[in-house]
Amino acid sequence: MNNKRNLCLSGKNVTKVFGLGNKKNVAVDNVDFEFYEGDLISIVGESGSGKTTLAKMLLGLTKITKGEIFFQDKLRDISTHKKKKEYWKNIQAIFQDPFSAYNTFLKIDSVLLDCINMRGGKHFTMDKKIQLMTEACSFVNLKYAELTNKYPFELSGGQMQRLMIARIFLLKPKILLADEPTSMIDACSRATILDMLMNLRNEIGTTIIFITHDIGLAYYISDSVYIMERGKFVERGTAEEVIIHSKADYTKRLISDVPKIHEEWDLTTV
Repeated sequence: MNNKRNLCLSGKNVTKVFGLGNKKNVAVDNVDFEFYEGDLISIVGESGSGKTTLAKMLLGLTKITKGEIFFQDKLRDISTHKKKKEYWKNIQAIFQDPFSAYNTFLKIDSVLLDCINMRGGKHFTMDKKIQLMTEACSFVNLKYAELTNKYPFELSGGQMQRLMIARIFLLKPKILLADEPTSMIDACSRATILDMLMNLRNEIGTTIIFITHDIGLAYYISDSVYIMERGKFVERGTAEEVIIHSKADYTKRLISDVPKIHEEWDLTTV
């Protein structure tokens, strides 16, 4: 955690309402948040709690109904396509389904070259671009020489997610939003992906916003934790404050729902 606490992303009264009248659904309900540079923040909640809708608003993919989002202490302005593209240089995402994250018609070389071009490397020599792509693949324990001329769908799910992290390494955004990035891969690959995300933060100082339903995982990896229930933050603070010394009933229920190997599981509450 940084000694100098610089705000990276914050929000006031951020709200998202879908539908009208009797069919109105308040997905995110007047939430406030403060995310600091270099921190790993987890937003924890069950399915339908509003965490993914909030993530899409942070990315600028879903329009805010009410409220304000600030980027580096300035009101975020993504009113034009040009401004939105500039914002996306600073915030990127990894989603839970690696199989739908890529354009199936683009080879891996094109995926990585797009990242280099986006960061101003369009006029680099091809040798320089290959060097950068090799370094990015090496960062996630992949060999560029074995990936060149291949399509992403020729890789395993774990390799696809690692390639996503290689993209982030090339783009070097200030913020990475990771929405359940390990939920669709096996346990061994899951640990590898989490380790690489932590290395990414250490290497380039990226602030990571982790969207998850796994409160146990949030405790082990996070600097701060936000607990979300029905569109509201019911508890927030350091990982220890929220999970070891939790106050909200919803937080306590999430903790009690975590299976323990040495105890008999009570399936009557499922």
